[in-house]
Amino acid sequence: MLAAAVTPLALNLLFVGTVAGLMIGCVGIGGVIIVPILSLALGVPVGTAAAAAMAGYIGTGLAGTLAFGRNGSINNTLAGLLCLGAVPGALAGAWIVRTADPFIVQVTIACLAGVAGIHSLLKSRVEFPSRPQIAFGVAGAMLVGCLVGLISAVTGTGGPLVLVPLLIWLGFPVLGAVGLGQAIQIPVAITATGGAMFFGSLDYAIAIALTVGLMVGCPAGAWISHHIEQRALRTVAATVLLLTSGMMATTLAFR
Repeated sequence: MLAAAVTPLALNLLFVGTVAGLMIGCVGIGGVIIVPILSLALGVPVGTAAAAAMAGYIGTGLAGTLAFGRNGSINNTLAGLLCLGAVPGALAGAWIVRTADPFIVQVTIACLAGVAGIHSLLKSRVEFPSRPQIAFGVAGAMLVGCLVGLISAVTGTGGPLVLVPLLIWLGFPVLGAVGLGQAIQIPVAITATGGAMFFGSLDYAIAIALTVGLMVGCPAGAWISHHIEQRALRTVAATVLLLTSGMMATTLAFR
């Protein structure tokens, strides 16, 4: 009876992880859908869902960083500073999410999903003029990394969702921004997962199922991204993100 009760949840987790992985592989953003679906549709507590999602990003971060690093798309110095700053931020986020009000966390995720969806939709429809790239100092880069780590660990959304749009807005080339977004996932995910293990908020079964789904979806998404026009991919991703944001906003409004 227990096995029968667990199997549907495991299959749902694999499906969610695979869909999120496909989005991450295609357009670099997709982890934001995990926590809303787990918490609102599958009944997983927000803190547990966020911790499990962060564990899943370890593998995607490593794979993405290796891929972008081989192509020379990552500024190693800036990546190192961002990652150093992300560690204390992610550790603080892993502690905060244990006691944070789930409603506030879900509102934050809904806003992030909406902003990411609008950003992705605009990038697919509008060609923005290039702008001078803003240079970070050491303190500035570490502060940005700390904020990305904190927000990512609390919401379970992964580093790219916060960092990539910010870097593009600051004038970074898209490939360089996505590469840095992949790199920052590694310390954020490892630190947040370690903190969740220490604080006792990591559900290993959920984390493993999500990780398997993400690791299946990411390579498939990367393959798809090389065979489908990027504007169409961004439109699909934007639609999913906006639907996620709208679903969460509607659910929270009538709660």
